[in-house]
Amino acid sequence: MKSLTLFLLAASAYCISPLLLKADESAASSKSADLIALEAADEARVQAMGHPMREALDAIFSDDLHYTHSSGIVDTKQSMIDNLLSGKLKYLETVSESREFSIPASDIALMYGRVKLKVELGEKGIVDLRLSYLAVWKRDGQNWKFLAWQSARLPDTTPEGK
Repeated sequence: MKSLTLFLLAASAYCISPLLLKADESAASSKSADLIALEAADEARVQAMGHPMREALDAIFSDDLHYTHSSGIVDTKQSMIDNLLSGKLKYLETVSESREFSIPASDIALMYGRVKLKVELGEKGIVDLRLSYLAVWKRDGQNWKFLAWQSARLPDTTPEGK
């Protein structure tokens, strides 16, 4: 009887293990699908902020957007779109030094990294920035929406200080 029980356990494990592997593969492919979607959403965000059009910005930004600039100024979805469309804020160049994603919950993703920006700030002129940032994306149906941004200026590391 003991050997029959062991045999049945072993047979069950053999039959179930492909199902467990498929579940793991499905979770892994789902996660990489999320990462691919997040990378595409962020590329669309960078493009839309560099070449602002209301429809694109409205589609990418969450209605609850909280965008804290490295200066400490905070924008909402509406104020950010208004500033971009009016030319008060122009993202002339965006160069990512690093960008990582983590997905702590099925509908929330964190994006963090470093970026170099060339920004035109209306009357203040053109400013070169090097930032460290944390951003939050929120799943909205099948799409990821840009929910929050917080950045801090990093010291310039070029030999001339420029």
